Amino acid sequence: MWTMAKSVLEWAMGGRVFSYKRVTISICLFNLLAAIYVIRSISVFSSYPSDIWHTTDQAKRVEESAVVRRALGPVELFRLAEKLRANTLGKRRELELAQSVKRKLADEILQRLRVLGDGANLTEQREALGLWHAEKLKALKQIWPISEEGSSMAAKEAKMLASALESDWVKLLEDIGLWIPSIVKNYEINDRPENATEYEEDAVPGPPLPPECHAEPHTDYDGAAVRWGLTHHKATAADCCRACIDQANDAKLGQTKCNIWVYCPSEFGCYSPDIYEHRYQECWLKQAKKPRLNFKDKYSETYRDSHPTAPVAVPWISGVISS
Repeated sequence: MWTMAKSVLEWAMGGRVFSYKRVTISICLFNLLAAIYVIRSISVFSSYPSDIWHTTDQAKRVEESAVVRRALGPVELFRLAEKLRANTLGKRRELELAQSVKRKLADEILQRLRVLGDGANLTEQREALGLWHAEKLKALKQIWPISEEGSSMAAKEAKMLASALESDWVKLLEDIGLWIPSIVKNYEINDRPENATEYEEDAVPGPPLPPECHAEPHTDYDGAAVRWGLTHHKATAADCCRACIDQANDAKLGQTKCNIWVYCPSEFGCYSPDIYEHRYQECWLKQAKKPRLNFKDKYSETYRDSHPTAPVAVPWISGVISS
């Protein structure tokens, strides 16, 4: 490399006349050769294994650090966990029943359920299974003696089956292909204060209703429609009542007069068993010679069982106008 640099200088200075162009080119070439030399030196040194750059003291410290980490590791905990896992797997293998035993259990359970007939409900089926489970477990415990003398194959099989029945009865039913829905209990939480009434009548938005409206919260009256509430909305229940009174006063001879008003005060809409979606502020004007209630206060549990979307309380507020 030095020979090459020398030749470059001789070429740049060989002539009698100095040229700035030659000098500039020679300097650039010299810098380029120096950079190549440095890069090559770095690449050669970096190719050596990193271990040779550690001193003996550094290697000793690395080894001591590894020994300390192994000593601080929870070796005993790992050993106990592995032993526990092995024991658990062994017990699971012991509790695994043969397919022939599972088929026999399935036949016995199906035979017990057939006795109930096709009209049996889930409660009767659960009771029958519980009775069979108790009887089967008692019979199995009588097969092998409590002492260690019960070492025959039948006694071991009975003991294994009894352990399966006691450990996870529901899992065993699923393994043999039998599944019965679990019992679902619904509870209605009453979080009203002790002195509060069942329904708060003053919860109806808007001004107080006048006495002639005969307002009945949580009430839905039947009757022939004078004005359809789907397209007849009022801001408040009082306005709905007033609309009914005004319609009756303004009705001409022979026209149907309103004597029942039904209003939806809930911002979430009001339930009704018909096909329509009843919205907030619907005002139904109706007429009936003998007003008859559709619903009052609460929907019964029987009704809600057959109409799952029905709420607990009747959302409408209604009134019968005196003629």
